[in-house]
Amino acid sequence: MRCDRVVRNRKSLLYRYAALLLLGVCPLAHAGQFGLQLAGAAADRHDIQKLDLGLVWDPGLNWWDTGDWHFSLVGEVHLAYWHTHGAHPAIYEAGVAPMLRFIKDTGSVRPYVELGAGLRVLSHARVSDAYTLSSAFQFTEIIGVGAQFGRRQQYQVGLRYQHISNADIKQPNPGIDFTQLYVQYNF
Repeated sequence: MRCDRVVRNRKSLLYRYAALLLLGVCPLAHAGQFGLQLAGAAADRHDIQKLDLGLVWDPGLNWWDTGDWHFSLVGEVHLAYWHTHGAHPAIYEAGVAPMLRFIKDTGSVRPYVELGAGLRVLSHARVSDAYTLSSAFQFTEIIGVGAQFGRRQQYQVGLRYQHISNADIKQPNPGIDFTQLYVQYNF
């Protein structure tokens, strides 16, 4: 009987800790702003085009204010569709990436430079009979430039270079590079 009571007390304690954790985290989820990003991209080879939909969260993490510019960290979640003329005419991609931005503090147009790295999962590793990425699990590196504007700074446009490869987890590892143009609306 005593053992049952100890187990129930531990479960109750775990539920209480989980509730406290959620109560502490929930305000953070609403502290920043969310954005919806739409991008079109072209690959450096194999006639591949990509349509990318991203959900962006800016939690308001800013630091190293230089007077006119500061660093900002945002998180991005992406779903993408690759159109190819190869073995799989449709390849789907899902992934996450934290992005570090160096952005101007003030002004009606606020330019920025950004870079990030993240993870991607592909629906198919084989792009064509002659071209494979070897594994569905991939890494990505991103560098870009952009500008934020609008009465509430709710609009963004940007140009990115994105490299996707499996970091030699499996051979061959040719990777693929995309040039990406995106627009974003911040709620």
